[in-house]
Amino acid sequence: MRVIAGEWKGQKLSAPAGRTIRPTADQVRTALMDTLSPWLAEARFLDLFAGGGGVGIEALSRGAREALFVEIDPLALASLRENLARLGARERGRVLRREVSQGIEALKREGERFRLIFLDPPYGSALVAETLKRLADGALLEGDGVVVAQHLTKEPLPERFGSLARWKSRRFGETTLTFFRHAE
Repeated sequence: MRVIAGEWKGQKLSAPAGRTIRPTADQVRTALMDTLSPWLAEARFLDLFAGGGGVGIEALSRGAREALFVEIDPLALASLRENLARLGARERGRVLRREVSQGIEALKREGERFRLIFLDPPYGSALVAETLKRLADGALLEGDGVVVAQHLTKEPLPERFGSLARWKSRRFGETTLTFFRHAE
């Protein structure tokens, strides 16, 4: 895995080996960042189920001010911390070692807000919908922000989750990116 564009273009990233960790493919990361480019400059980026941090690091490389990575798996955390250290990005990349549900609640209590929120839970789990329900009140999302869920194409998401309305979807074989914004 490597950084595709921006400040750290071409830099290799370590990816955790094993069980449920699945790095987001280059084609999907490219499409994601291209779609989010109007919001990236100086954005605060929340990477849920961060794994080795490839998506949040890509956002930092392309101009996000900071990224907060939420991950619980020890192997993924080791890769994530190694990637941030190697790129000299520790000051711009904060790591929260928690289950995502607990992390979201802690961030809400702290009054944190993000322009961009990305979630990529393990495929085949109920965690996509569960996480979107936790984000549905919009408490973590800046007014003009975007939430993106990466999920299995064969498991389409509803049009709405509380204050979040589906804005667009992009399909890549068995993977789909579904984008949500505040409902108008």
